[in-house]
Amino acid sequence: MSGDWVLDRRGWFVRWDETSFALTRRLPVRWDVAAVTRLPDLGRRRLAHAVRQDLWRAFQRVRGFAPVVEVTRDAHGVRLCAGGAVLGRVPGGMAAKLSDFLADPRFRAAWTRAARHPG
Repeated sequence: MSGDWVLDRRGWFVRWDETSFALTRRLPVRWDVAAVTRLPDLGRRRLAHAVRQDLWRAFQRVRGFAPVVEVTRDAHGVRLCAGGAVLGRVPGGMAAKLSDFLADPRFRAAWTRAARHPG
């Protein structure tokens, strides 16, 4: 993804171009743990923020966790990569829990509602 990171009014670093939107709390971005999923075409910014909120709630007890979410639009919908930095060692099983989190139908339905294109 090209472009510079910009600090938004909520204190999140964001970066976007014609196909991608990413957000993080800390720079430089570190992907100590990550998982990827596919979703239908949704609003990238709204989707990234909705996932980030749930990601933080799910993993806030992980020491030093700093979420990163990147949403990229393509011909098949959007590719969502979520994860982030962890202070110290990544807890065992966190990658699997992250994959399960992204596959959870309740979260996916909520993200779809939150990020659906208007109209």
